[in-house]
Order: sequence, then structure tokens, then C-alpha cells
Amino acid sequence: MTPPHRTHRAVVVTSRSFSTGSADLTGRLTAAGLTVLRADPGHDPAALRGPLGEAVAWIAGTAPVTAAHLALAPALSVLARHGVGVDAVDLDAARDSGVTVTHTPGANSEAVAEHTLALLLAALRAVPAGDARVRAGVWTVTRGRQLGAAVAGVVGFGRIGRGVTERLRALGCTVLVHDPYVPDDAVRAAGARPVPLDELRSAADVVALHTPGGRLLVDADWTAAARDGQVIVNTARADLVDETAVADALRSGRLFGYAADTLATESRAAHSPLLADDLRDRVVVTPHLGAQTEQAVDRMGTMAVDGVLDVLAGRRPRYPVGAEPSPGGPAGRAVTGRVA
Repeated sequence: MTPPHRTHRAVVVTSRSFSTGSADLTGRLTAAGLTVLRADPGHDPAALRGPLGEAVAWIAGTAPVTAAHLALAPALSVLARHGVGVDAVDLDAARDSGVTVTHTPGANSEAVAEHTLALLLAALRAVPAGDARVRAGVWTVTRGRQLGAAVAGVVGFGRIGRGVTERLRALGCTVLVHDPYVPDDAVRAAGARPVPLDELRSAADVVALHTPGGRLLVDADWTAAARDGQVIVNTARADLVDETAVADALRSGRLFGYAADTLATESRAAHSPLLADDLRDRVVVTPHLGAQTEQAVDRMGTMAVDGVLDVLAGRRPRYPVGAEPSPGGPAGRAVTGRVA
């Protein structure tokens, strides 16, 4: 089907944080002759029907992008994911529709690595609990532990795990790493020691999780075998952790603390066992803000805009995802070279 004639080229933006930093990314798109249409971040098809009907490009946030969405966008050439993960994008439907998908790998890695250390330090030194006591007029002291004296375990050695390892070593930590997909030599070259997961679990004073979700990692078996007084920080995925098992281990003293940037039930966080009143001094949770720095948002937006402009100009984007768009896709859509 030939897309209808357009008097302008529109870019639909459904990412809340796009162009909210110091860089005027909306201005870049406008200067390139594009009209920017802000639309529903939840990707409600009814709300997106009008904007997507005009779109040649879509800068999308974390909500799902399905075949039904793509069917609403007959002129769409590029879907730029404003972030790293594309598990919510129907890549097969995008390929079959002739739509190139891009993402922004590494844009927020430094920000999340820094936030991991912030959470570890907050848990080890009971920072939130101390702040709360001072505000209540209570100046009693809770004795904490020094991060630099710890044996640290890093599970997952991608960009964020490497950044965390570098920072932990700079503070004086001995770092153990588990990642079955990374060669041992690469871990050793970073100054860390590759180990099996069970050794990391039993030897580490603090553990940082940086592995993809989709499997349960920290459960009752983990806490039973963990080093006494272990602190766990999770800035990866909530489904890596059995929150009830962690809560029980905190109460028994098997774990010293837990810190996370995510919970299993983020839309109804009050129901998480980790937010029980008796665990207030042992648990630190932030609302998925690890990537929310001005620098990371600017970098992510810049990479997304670069992808849009490359595809619309007929160039191969730097960070494509998925397979080559089908040559039999709708007429008028840009078809780039093979992507990986």
C-alpha cells in the first residue's frame, strides 16, 4: 500500500525523558525539516492513531511496540528506541513492515554504574536511616561498614558491570566476577577474578547484579549459602530476586542490607515485602532513576536522533537492531543495509 501524500514529515516522540536535558534535541529534529509530535508514553493505540498516521519516524520509550502499532504508521521508516532494551518491540513485525529499529547501547551505562555505588554506600553506611533519625531529632549512631574493605561480587560483565568493577577497584575492593559469556581473560584484564556463581555467592561481602532478567537468581538457596552479612544491590531487573526470601534473610541477619532501583511490583510497590516497616533501616529503594542523569538523557537522546536522521537520509544507522527490513515492505519506506 502506498502511503498517503504528506505535506510534512513528522517524528512521533513517546519517550517522557526525550530532550529534557541540556541538549535541544527537539530543535535538531526541527532544523532537519521534521515536525515533532509528542504522544502517549503508554502507547495506547487509540491515542497514537492520529500521530502515527503522519509519522516517518518514531522515538519510542519503554512501552510495547506491536504489529498493531506499526499498522497505524504507513509511512514509518525508523523506530528509534530511546533506551537499550528492545524486548518490548516486535522486531519481526518491524522487519516485515520495512521499518529499521535502532537503540542507544551504552548511553546510560556510566549513570547506572554510579548509581550502583551510591546504593551500595547508602546500604553499608545506613544513610537513609541516619537522615531519618536526625530529622526526628535522634542522633544515635549506627555502625556501618567500609566498601573499600569489602570483597565485591559482580554478576554480569557487560558495560555496566565493567563500569562498576572499575569503580569498586578504585575504592580498594577485591572484585569477583561471574559471567559465563565473557572470556576469563577479559575479566582478568579488568583487574578482577572470574569465579563460578556459587563461589561468588559464598565469598562476596557485597554483590552487584548486572545480568539480564528472565531468571530467578537470588532466592532462599542463595541467601542460605551467602556469606554472613552480605549486602546485595540490584540495578538490573526485579525478576532476578525473590523479594520474600530476601526479606526473610534480612530479618534473620543472614543479609546485612539490600538496595535496589526496581521492585517486582513497581505499580503497587507498597505490597513489596521489602518495604515492611521493620526493614526500613536495612533496605534502600529508588524509583528506577539509575539512568536519570542529565548527561545520560542527553546521550541517549542524541543517539536516538542520530539514528532517525541517518535512516531518513538513506544512511545505515550506527546502532541498528534486528534483521534487514523486508524489500517487500510498504512503498516509500527507507530500506537500509543488513543490521545486526
